[in-house]
Amino acid sequence: MDRVILHCDLNCFYASVELLDHPELKDKPVAVCGDPESRHGIILAKNERAKGYRVQTAETVWQARRKCPDLVLLPAHHWKYKAYSQKVNAIYERYTDLVEPFSIDESWLDVTGTLHLFGGDEKALADQIRRVVREELGLTVSVGVSFNKVFAKMGSDYKKPDATTVITLDNFQDLLWPLPVTDLLFVGRAAARVLAGYGVHTIGELARFDRESLGQILGKGGFTLHDYATGKEHAPVIPAREMPGPKSVGNGLTFPRNLVGWEELHTALSELANEVAVRLRKHGLKCTTVQITVRDPAFQDICRQKKLAAPTYVSRDLTEGAMELLRGCWGEHKPVRALTITAQNLVEEGEAGEQLDLFATGAIPHRDKLEKLEKAMDAIRDRYGRKAISIASAVYSEGEGTREDQRLPSIK
Repeated sequence: MDRVILHCDLNCFYASVELLDHPELKDKPVAVCGDPESRHGIILAKNERAKGYRVQTAETVWQARRKCPDLVLLPAHHWKYKAYSQKVNAIYERYTDLVEPFSIDESWLDVTGTLHLFGGDEKALADQIRRVVREELGLTVSVGVSFNKVFAKMGSDYKKPDATTVITLDNFQDLLWPLPVTDLLFVGRAAARVLAGYGVHTIGELARFDRESLGQILGKGGFTLHDYATGKEHAPVIPAREMPGPKSVGNGLTFPRNLVGWEELHTALSELANEVAVRLRKHGLKCTTVQITVRDPAFQDICRQKKLAAPTYVSRDLTEGAMELLRGCWGEHKPVRALTITAQNLVEEGEAGEQLDLFATGAIPHRDKLEKLEKAMDAIRDRYGRKAISIASAVYSEGEGTREDQRLPSIK
């Protein structure tokens, strides 16, 4: 029996969530960005109207406004997106317990074992899910239906917004093989350039290319891409509860102006460390190593790391460790364009043993108090929003810089 896999992709997710609070803007071109007041802010999302002006994600505000002078810019509220993502996935779990989030706005569902409970028609089920999400949350979703995860995702991309596309063993060659090879999952620009040198420009040409030769050209990834193109990918849908935890947790920020001096750098590091600490606590993890990456105005990076005295998810510990590294590798009057903090060598919270220091009296109770304090702050943020409370030294208004983790995964 062929599997029945759905890939659900929320349409213009960030912008759609923001428009729930601004219904008067639904017919206007709207984009969400980190800093609406900065010409160098980055576009994070846009609605269908803005897409009509060719506004693109990750381009700067000034570039977007040059294309669309009437573009309405809204600030990002990441806590809202997280909350709606959880609500959407809760809807998906009404139909199957096999729900694998792929990103904040995308999930795979394996409904092979439950399809019969909902009538047995995979397209009708996908349409039902779209209707429920739209009626209950006011959001639209495009759904791809297929016999594997890769083709299901390509199905959700095939027709947007608010559409269902079914890709089967009988029609996948007609639907997918004429598409550019870059439409295949994980075919980036570098791989596409290499493939173009061998006359491979479409997914069909990739599928017809000799598999062994493709492996020699692209290595192990060549075999994988060939399996994707020919429909031989059979990876399971892994629910979030069974997915392995992160190997590292990081957060980076590119500043609108170069930072100079220990005070400014300490403030920035505190903000970054606070975000990393929140994510560590969310995963029930502590880190034993902290790493910093410093970028100067000439885009030259240096990276330093150190082992911490004890496993921690306290932002103050991360800040102090990061500042120690920074003072050891950087000059107080040297300008900094960007900073990144990464927590590494992670251990489970309950397994985070600590070497006691007989001369550091009161250190453990003090850390316990800090842990309880920061957990209490997490609870306040979860209820009232990310900006509801912050550590005084980490007050650094969102939007003053361009967050690296808006463009690159921050949890690995």
